[in-house]
Amino acid sequence: MLLYIHVPFCRKKCGYCAFYSRPLERGAEGQKALSGYLSTLLKELALWGGRLGKTPVETVFFGGGTPSLLPPKALRGILERVGQTFALAPLAEITAEANPESALDEGWLFEARRAGVNRLSLGVQSLNDGDLALLGRVHTAREAEAAFATARAAGFTNISLDLMWGLPGKNAGQSQVQWLHQLRTAIRLQPEHISAYGLTLEPDSNLEKAHARGEVILPPEKELASMYLAGAEFLEASGYMQYEISNYARMGYECRHNLGYWKGSPYLGLGPAATSTLGGRRWTNPENLRAWTEAVAGGALPAGVEELTPAIRARELLMLRLRMNKGLPLKEWRALTGRSFLTDHSALAALLQKNGLAATRKGHFRLTRTGMLVSNTILEHFFTALDEMEKSEGEFRRGGAPPERFT
Repeated sequence: MLLYIHVPFCRKKCGYCAFYSRPLERGAEGQKALSGYLSTLLKELALWGGRLGKTPVETVFFGGGTPSLLPPKALRGILERVGQTFALAPLAEITAEANPESALDEGWLFEARRAGVNRLSLGVQSLNDGDLALLGRVHTAREAEAAFATARAAGFTNISLDLMWGLPGKNAGQSQVQWLHQLRTAIRLQPEHISAYGLTLEPDSNLEKAHARGEVILPPEKELASMYLAGAEFLEASGYMQYEISNYARMGYECRHNLGYWKGSPYLGLGPAATSTLGGRRWTNPENLRAWTEAVAGGALPAGVEELTPAIRARELLMLRLRMNKGLPLKEWRALTGRSFLTDHSALAALLQKNGLAATRKGHFRLTRTGMLVSNTILEHFFTALDEMEKSEGEFRRGGAPPERFT
């Protein structure tokens, strides 16, 4: 099982952010909110420990929000309780997301490493101060580089940099030349992993509103495509192999936690707004601190449970595996659905391969890098075909062995 822990606090809400988080006030009010969160988190952990027993846990991921706002003592306490509650693997990957400005606070990186965190995901986003200001980030490029150097000094040997491309500007959006310059600057630091995400304007975010008012300009579609393709080619030439649409790693440093998501491993999410998928069911915790606290106190989790039918599982297998470089394992598709993927979708698969958007290799149907660029459109075509098949033939006659259910 994978374990995700959502930390809902941040210093300031970024202009593009759509995740649940709230600014952590300084002083007594902030300490009260933090203390309440930690108390409820440990209660939720105990609740699931009682239900799941000593379930093996292979990875732990502190996401947010800004996990680097947690005191290292709290990190240590949470991890100790995880080890007491579940069967934490001796070589478990334990990741913490961190923002540069808070990671530099009072020896946080040294203490986090001593607490057991062995993988750091540093939220850099850009190494240009102008970009950072437009995104609403509170750190500078110099602080980002200082945080990386400090993480190395603290003993982190597995560091990922989060970067964003397709950024807005006041007079023009980011160009391919500017994006490649960002990547050159980033790889000079020699991280083990780079996540490179295209900016998405989330509804009602500050950045989306600024764009609607004409205060910022995004790059044109053609430039976005050039950025993605040229950036991926540059990273691979620099020793970072693409293993998922937005993720690149040196050999052996792929994020095990995220690989588990994409391969359909069971996962438990703790904290407000965290999602879980266990025993063929999925649910999301209440999306604010107060509602989550009340639900945990009343033992009212999970709620709003979705049953993952064979049809849903098939679509998710297709969607998640086509995100990955290796692609969809055709034997796994047949085992789940009782059908041949290439037979059912022969015309579409042939068209995609003819146009250089997909390929079949070593028992996998995969998207090429150009195909990944338009993956959402490709998936829409496959999902439409699946809908039509189900209308004419009924839902998949065989859904594979049902997942083991929890009690």
